[in-house]
Amino acid sequence: MFFASVVAGTTMATMCPLTGWLKGILPFGVGVMTRPDWWGSRASRWWARTILCAALIPVEVTGKENIEEGKSYVFTANHQGAFDIFLVCGYLNAEIRWMMKRSLEKIPFLGWGCRHAGYVFVDKGNAGVTRATYRRAEAVLQNGGSLMLFPEGARTYTGEMRPFKKGGFMLADELQLPVVPMTIKGSFEILPRTKDGSFICWHPLTLTIHKPIQPISKGAEDVEYLREQCYASIASSLDSVAER
Repeated sequence: MFFASVVAGTTMATMCPLTGWLKGILPFGVGVMTRPDWWGSRASRWWARTILCAALIPVEVTGKENIEEGKSYVFTANHQGAFDIFLVCGYLNAEIRWMMKRSLEKIPFLGWGCRHAGYVFVDKGNAGVTRATYRRAEAVLQNGGSLMLFPEGARTYTGEMRPFKKGGFMLADELQLPVVPMTIKGSFEILPRTKDGSFICWHPLTLTIHKPIQPISKGAEDVEYLREQCYASIASSLDSVAER
């Protein structure tokens, strides 16, 4: 298993000088170091912090007092760039599993590593498919685990936060979980989506953990409430957002 992950990372690292390197270490970090029998999130945290330290990126985190250890949440954040992953994995200090688009499962090596780490792939389909996604998420939440997602669905092209999709908030509503908004700043300046394959730029990273948003009911009204409140909380610490 270890050897397979190293081979996967080495193969993908040949794709381009920087983006290939980032993608190459991702299967290693996800597929091996987040395994339950390989220290779980501790190793993932070490892996992510090592990357940021090697890049000499300073990190500031505020709002840690807003979350309780051992409690399950749906963590959400704006998606500025590739370094969002390292920031969240390295400095959130929570037992998380990522919610990811089903299409990412088809990426060679990466999909295998993420499945092995117990991440939840989100399906777009009928009610039966949606219920299956909920069941997978519920399994993650046992013993105080939490879910992490980027409700924009993809990295921003401009640095501005885009409108949020409903999927993650529908899950929070179904499972009646508090949603924790988090604001990421600095990742877009380090490596924007428009410059994949380029060398990174030095810039500080900040992670602001806002207060949890509790469900107020159950159903469409609650989903919209969670989405709107989460967007507003994250936007409150940003310089600009895209028109909705």
